Amino acid sequence: MFRLNFLHTALVSLACVNAVPVVDLGYAQYEGGVDSRFNITSFRGIRYAAPPTGALRFQAPAPPSKVTGIQQASSDPPQCYQGVFGASPTNPFITRDVDQTEDCLFLSVYSPDLNSTVPLPTIVWIHGGGYALGSASQYNGAKLVQASDNQVVVVIIQYRLGLFGFLAGQQMKDNGALNAGLLDQEFAFRWVNKNIRKFGGDPSKVTLWGQSAGAGSIIQHVIARNGMTSPQLFRAAITSSTFIPSQYYYNAAIPRALFDEVATQAGCNGPKPLDCLRAADSATMADINRNVMLASFENTFPFGPVIDGSFVTQSPTDALFQGQLNRVVLLSTTNTNEGTIFVNQSAEYDVAEYVHNLFPLFGVEESNAAAALYASLGSPLDQVSAIMGDSIYKCPTYPLLEAFPGDSFKAEYAIPPALHGQDVINYFPSFDAFGVTLLYNNTAFIDAFSGGLLSFVVNLDPNDKLRSTITPAWPKWSRAAEAEMVFNKTEQDAPHIALANTSSALLKRCECVSRWNCIGIQWLNLP
Repeated sequence: MFRLNFLHTALVSLACVNAVPVVDLGYAQYEGGVDSRFNITSFRGIRYAAPPTGALRFQAPAPPSKVTGIQQASSDPPQCYQGVFGASPTNPFITRDVDQTEDCLFLSVYSPDLNSTVPLPTIVWIHGGGYALGSASQYNGAKLVQASDNQVVVVIIQYRLGLFGFLAGQQMKDNGALNAGLLDQEFAFRWVNKNIRKFGGDPSKVTLWGQSAGAGSIIQHVIARNGMTSPQLFRAAITSSTFIPSQYYYNAAIPRALFDEVATQAGCNGPKPLDCLRAADSATMADINRNVMLASFENTFPFGPVIDGSFVTQSPTDALFQGQLNRVVLLSTTNTNEGTIFVNQSAEYDVAEYVHNLFPLFGVEESNAAAALYASLGSPLDQVSAIMGDSIYKCPTYPLLEAFPGDSFKAEYAIPPALHGQDVINYFPSFDAFGVTLLYNNTAFIDAFSGGLLSFVVNLDPNDKLRSTITPAWPKWSRAAEAEMVFNKTEQDAPHIALANTSSALLKRCECVSRWNCIGIQWLNLP
């Protein structure tokens, strides 16, 4: 009898090990895979929207068609067409052995328990890359699941990039979709809201987490539809190194010029340029995308969100100051030296000229005034690095924090040199964009840094820890107590994680550059 029972148990165990997880989404069935070492099930490359090709190019995302049979979700999806940095001949974000295509609206799901009796908090990760670069294949969501002690479900999404996702102008308003890349993201959030229970996730406990343009995207969704998005698609947000470049009205001079340049390069200068662009070969459009980016000012990206009048009705900073927001609990991080990698460290700069190139609608008077604000910050190279870091990456974070009084936390990643993107590898260990490597391989530090973020996802409070770490008590951020948790190390190479007052000089500069109102104009509202 003992031998029969043992044989039965062994056969059941073998069946469980060999069981292949299949999830029925109504429009398709997807077969995933199980990492038995960590008991994490992954579904990589689930289609969440119809291919945005042909007549659907430059349109809002549409539901995918129904397909029969079981679809494989065991490998990373193809990337959306990638762009480049302005004036850069190489693309640091290209992932080897992953195709690029216009048909790229896929997402990947990583779950510790498809049948969890208590649905788990869910992370939706939005990749960065200046709205021009990046893909789901760069981020292994299983690592976040592991780091949370299997207490979260993770979704990694892709969205249209460059001109495919952010071409603007009057023609796009009349016959296309403005901010298509943002609409892709929201379409993916709605997919999560509808389907994540089938993967063990809780649709009422979704945290959006994005880095760089992914964090900038989160601000766009916080202000979307004047704060009246329905149903509520997320309860919390983590912004890492928020990227908010100049955001124009959809029909302003620069978006119009970009549309005209794309049309000219495609040979679409006739009476119906958008119809012509939809008919153009996708590879040709991808080449034009790269050409326009290469011609842009150094290390900037020409395509990005615009004020479209419906999804995004006003500038992000105006919306944050006015409080017309989709409410969240917030944790925001910045890196100490955000601007450095976007500035040629071997060049000599005229600071006012740099400002004029970075903000092309500034005149001589405005450019000189903005440069004067940074004149005390070292060499011209130091000044332009600070201007880039403050105006595009650091300063947008503080109006966001202030928009959620009593519901926000602030952190700074300070491991030297603390450049833009160097924090990501602490929670996505396989991340290698920009050639990023782990700066500080200290388990206690990594557990504290990633653990605080993941504790926030699960409990909406980094102090309510999933596991014990060396991070001290972490108060909420407010103008009455301008303090943030700084993650650094000592000269003796020991972790140093401590609360510090936010730099008053930085806050003073940010009060000015958030809308450049200190030099007599409101930059983000320029036509």
